[in-house]
Amino acid sequence: MMNCIPLLLSPKPEEQQEPQRGRMQEIDLGVHTIKSHGGRVASKHKHDWIILVILIAIEIGLNLISPFYRYVGKDMMTDLKYPFKDNTVPVWSVPVYAVLLPILVFVCFYLKRTCVYDLHHSILGLLFSVLITGVITDSIKVATGRPRPNFYWRCFPDGKELYDALGGVICHGKSGEVKEGHKSFPSGHTSWSFAGLTFLSLYLSGKIKAFNGEGHVAKLCLVIFPLLAACLVGISRVDDYWHHWQDVFAGALIGSLVAAFCYRQFYPNPYHEEGWGPYAYFKAAQERGVPMTSQNGDALRTMSLQMDSTSLENMESGTSTAPR
Repeated sequence: MMNCIPLLLSPKPEEQQEPQRGRMQEIDLGVHTIKSHGGRVASKHKHDWIILVILIAIEIGLNLISPFYRYVGKDMMTDLKYPFKDNTVPVWSVPVYAVLLPILVFVCFYLKRTCVYDLHHSILGLLFSVLITGVITDSIKVATGRPRPNFYWRCFPDGKELYDALGGVICHGKSGEVKEGHKSFPSGHTSWSFAGLTFLSLYLSGKIKAFNGEGHVAKLCLVIFPLLAACLVGISRVDDYWHHWQDVFAGALIGSLVAAFCYRQFYPNPYHEEGWGPYAYFKAAQERGVPMTSQNGDALRTMSLQMDSTSLENMESGTSTAPR
């Protein structure tokens, strides 16, 4: 019975390795730079970059074609007579805060950690997030043709109404404004904002280890800030009478889901032990012989549980397997 006590009191293999796990995982940082591995990483993902170019072409095409001109009757105009205001958030600013700002953050982390896998995959994942979101959003816009809340003033800028025999509107406003007037659902500003800023939020939560169980609420605030900014953009679309609330809700849902899927293509969950780095880095580190990856970490945990179970059984039976 006494022989079991040293076994029970001795540090578990997992406890012995736990303080060093983070350091050992990051021991390879600084080895994979743009100069040494950049071309190789980009070449490996050349097909992904080709798909991105195709997505850009599709997005441009969707913005050039005319949307479905949904029937708009006289009795419907009551809900479409809101003022025709300028955008609080200009169109040109969306790529700035949803794409360029996150890339700037990625570059800052690269300068600190010098991991080309992280830089490349974060940029690639972000671009996929916003472009897939853009294609989905504009495809739905073109297909549904829902009129905006300010459609009346786009259609009748002088306030003189004109309808056909069936009661449908006959617009005499600028063709470009009428065309945009049929692109209410879903909100492009909102979907792009959530696509880029949700990806950034997930990236930050992994990098600063916001969910490591230590209870640092300041980290959580930093993670929530990009999401708050995206929410405010969505609210501005309703306040400007460019969108109905359903348009904003759908846009936020599309952008968030696409961002989450794209992030998980390259990174573990933010709350994972290895959530601070991309899969490719851990694979490269394992190939270089750096110990303590997630696989052998899990193996150690399994061994520890097995040892605990064996120790308890021995105590109950009055025997010991400890060395004599």
